[in-house]
Amino acid sequence: MPKKAKELSALEVGRLTKPGNHAVGGVSGLYLYVNEAQGRSWVLRVMIAGQRKHLGLGGYPSVTLAQAREKARAAREQIVNGVDPIHERKAAASALRAQQATRRTFREVATAYITFQEPAWKNAKHRGQWTSTLEAYAFPVIGQLSVDAITEHHVIAVLEPIWTTKSETASRLRGRIESILDWARVRGHREGENPARWKGHLDKVFPAQSQVHQVRHFQAMPVAETPRFLARLATQDGTSALALRFLILTAARSGEVRGAEWSEIDFEQAIWTIPASRMKAKRQHRVPLSGAALQVLQLARDRLVARPTNLIFGSIKGGVLSDMSLTAVMRRMDIDAVPHGFRSTFRDWVGEFTQYPSDLAEMALAHVLPNKTEAAYRRGDALEKRRGMMDAWANHCLSAEAHG
Repeated sequence: MPKKAKELSALEVGRLTKPGNHAVGGVSGLYLYVNEAQGRSWVLRVMIAGQRKHLGLGGYPSVTLAQAREKARAAREQIVNGVDPIHERKAAASALRAQQATRRTFREVATAYITFQEPAWKNAKHRGQWTSTLEAYAFPVIGQLSVDAITEHHVIAVLEPIWTTKSETASRLRGRIESILDWARVRGHREGENPARWKGHLDKVFPAQSQVHQVRHFQAMPVAETPRFLARLATQDGTSALALRFLILTAARSGEVRGAEWSEIDFEQAIWTIPASRMKAKRQHRVPLSGAALQVLQLARDRLVARPTNLIFGSIKGGVLSDMSLTAVMRRMDIDAVPHGFRSTFRDWVGEFTQYPSDLAEMALAHVLPNKTEAAYRRGDALEKRRGMMDAWANHCLSAEAHG
């Protein structure tokens, strides 16, 4: 029978400074290993499957004598139960290394998501918008957290400070976080339900956006003031002023007008065909051109003698007018409205001053019909019916000139 080591006290163990292995008793095979270069550490000598092995239990004094004996007893109990504690430790370390190798922070995953999604985004500004909101509000709170550790408490911490003060931004930010976390789950970086989901989850925490934020619509000019404004606008020089007149007469969007090309105009049929690539709904849209709209095009064509370009309302350098160019015209005229607001003005005119049906106005504005069933059956674009409406709109816009 092997000699049983004397059970040393904590004070006695502290005095062990001679290099070598010192049995400390209390648990068979427990030693304090002293090395002048490496310091002191605990070692448990055991037999596993007929082989003698040394199991490290940590350094001294970080691991106390009592803790070392507790670890040694637990290791011996594992061996009795047929478990190799050394193998288990190596397996755990390997799993940890594998986990760390695949660990991704929220910032890393968000950056990867934006990079992968960017080619599919129709608007080139999306990346800047996504990045700026995440940089401003999400990354300072959860950017360095492992994406698999993010919970609803973290998401709430991001959104709560701005939910009522910047509700539209907060709502978009929540959706972006939800998309990123969904992507992370599919890519194997996290598991479980999405803590940023709205329905049945965050909608129980935050009030709906409509309850905390009054949507601010584009500033629109009153219907009654439109004729006088058109009369003044006709006296303004420059391509931007012409483009603004064309925008008002066609009830089109700024980007559709600024990017318009001569090849899109059928003068014989008086139709402007806007390709799907420039439409918000990504569907081709035909616009019936009133006589007034055609006159604006003729004025624009007369200006092209000096600088030919395929753009109808090209800039001086031949490129597309800037997004602010039409707004600048209105500011110079001291008008408290914006170009996009004329679409609302047109819609108000149709609803309040005419008998044209509302869905005809929606089609003129290239809006998707809210009634999906009606939209499915209406396969045409009611071009000729809209032509009469656009002629009437032009007559209204030019009524100030008619009355001198």
